[in-house]
Amino acid sequence: MSLTAPRYSGLLVVLLMVLQWAGQGIPSPVRPICDLRVLDHFIMEARDTETALRGCKAGCGVTGTFVVPLTNVDFLVWETKDIWEQAVEVQSGLSLLGQALGAVGESLSNAVMQSLITNNKSNIRSLGQVLHSLHIKRTPPQVDATIMKVSSLSELLSVHINFLRGKVRLLLKNAPVCQQSSP
Repeated sequence: MSLTAPRYSGLLVVLLMVLQWAGQGIPSPVRPICDLRVLDHFIMEARDTETALRGCKAGCGVTGTFVVPLTNVDFLVWETKDIWEQAVEVQSGLSLLGQALGAVGESLSNAVMQSLITNNKSNIRSLGQVLHSLHIKRTPPQVDATIMKVSSLSELLSVHINFLRGKVRLLLKNAPVCQQSSP
């Protein structure tokens, strides 16, 4: 992973949107991003950060407590929520993760880890754009009982990966605009 990767992460989302739009011949440039490969790419980058942390020798320690979303999913409860309730939960979780990653990034002295954390924070912002492309409105974060606290970067990255693999994937996979059949 190069140090310039954070710049290109957001460009990946835009490029995929343009390619999907151009390939479909649709007159509207605001097409939903229903391709889960975008999310898979973000998960892979989060795992790369986790791997880099394991190999980090100096400047990778953080102190403090970070509020993060719960990652467990009770599928019976999740399926009873409408898409807007699910979106609020995902957007709130992404907001918490973005805040935690921002705080961590400021406290790291290792330049490579700072770059990787910045890239993951950028990916969270890009996921907000993906949700916007699905016509799911951004909502202000709501702090409720679906949070927990972690005190290490390792725990934070684990929560980040699991949240993307769980609630974010479920929301994107089941977004109504992605369920519509193509003509």
